[in-house]
Amino acid sequence: MKVIILGTAWPYRGGLSAFNERLAREYAMRGDEVEIVTFTLQYPSVLFPGKTQYSSEPAPEGLKISRRLNAIGPLSWLRTARYIKRQRPDLLVTKFWLPFMAPALGTVCRLAGGKGTRRVAILDNLVPHEKRPFDRLLARYFVRSVDGMVAMSRSVEADIALFDPKGRKAKAFCPHPLYDHYGGAMERDEALRRLGLDPSGRYALFFGFIRDYKGLDLLLEAMADSRLRQAGVRLIVAGEFYNDPTPYTSLIDRLGLGDRVSLHADFIADSEVSLYFCAADLVVQPYKTATQSGVTQIAYHFERPMVVTNVGGLPEIVPAGKAGFVVEPRPDAIAAAVARFFDEGWQARMASGLKEEKAKYAWSNMTAAIDSCAAHGADNQTNKATT
Repeated sequence: MKVIILGTAWPYRGGLSAFNERLAREYAMRGDEVEIVTFTLQYPSVLFPGKTQYSSEPAPEGLKISRRLNAIGPLSWLRTARYIKRQRPDLLVTKFWLPFMAPALGTVCRLAGGKGTRRVAILDNLVPHEKRPFDRLLARYFVRSVDGMVAMSRSVEADIALFDPKGRKAKAFCPHPLYDHYGGAMERDEALRRLGLDPSGRYALFFGFIRDYKGLDLLLEAMADSRLRQAGVRLIVAGEFYNDPTPYTSLIDRLGLGDRVSLHADFIADSEVSLYFCAADLVVQPYKTATQSGVTQIAYHFERPMVVTNVGGLPEIVPAGKAGFVVEPRPDAIAAAVARFFDEGWQARMASGLKEEKAKYAWSNMTAAIDSCAAHGADNQTNKATT
């Protein structure tokens, strides 16, 4: 089968690139011919909240990546669609995460589809965490451009009905697969040594881009709880600020957390991810809103227990008492779970549960879900043609 993946990839950095590149490798491993068509311009610099959009890592080996699409250049949308159409792929897979991208991605999918090419979207979100005018209009435009959709959380699966109320599109549910491309685990003491941290400490990790909805402020307030102070729990924050850092740094100062918070406020390159997860005893995701999270799947890869908040799809993939704890998004609830984890020795008790859950998130499950949507989309087209 010939597969084209439309979306973010190297030289762009971050979880979207990691996802698409890993998906491409999964198709290649099963013998398919695969190409990623990515951006020449993803975001205008004025709209990008981080320091840079570009990766400092070398190009991934063994992947065919073509840079063709300008997210704000309509002529490039037409050229990209013509290029894809000439390739005659059996399957066009598009990762959709933000309504801003709907005009570009939706137009390419509309024009590149046709007889023999099934168009399937993998949905991070349809209704974004940080809402803007015209979000729903743009999302609807994109939904109408594909034959089927794979939702990675039940909340996003439910959102599909808002944009496809008659159920005309094929749909499937598949949780975010394991991020297993960050290398193997290293000894905890070695990871802490390389980070310049005391191996005798107890460490919780907040990982990833820092935005308001991810709730770092809730976790910082939890860290001021007397139970965590007495237990000697320290926090590693590893990720680039996508919001003004002042409220967070001010909160650290006001709560007197300077000696208990290790702040690594830069984008964490793929080659360094293992350091942070292997150094941590516990990964905390104190999100205020969520659908799913790639951070969870990195934690599973390194078999690190989690505390997650009871929002979106997070409780679906972190069974309470087996792979972590699920709490309400409040500082007191987060503090209680972290204290319980360390005080009651849950790290050893969750070891087997983490291994069992980890096994559920194979990439072959994602390709099977995409194939299912593609097959149903083809059936729908056949039924329309014969009625």
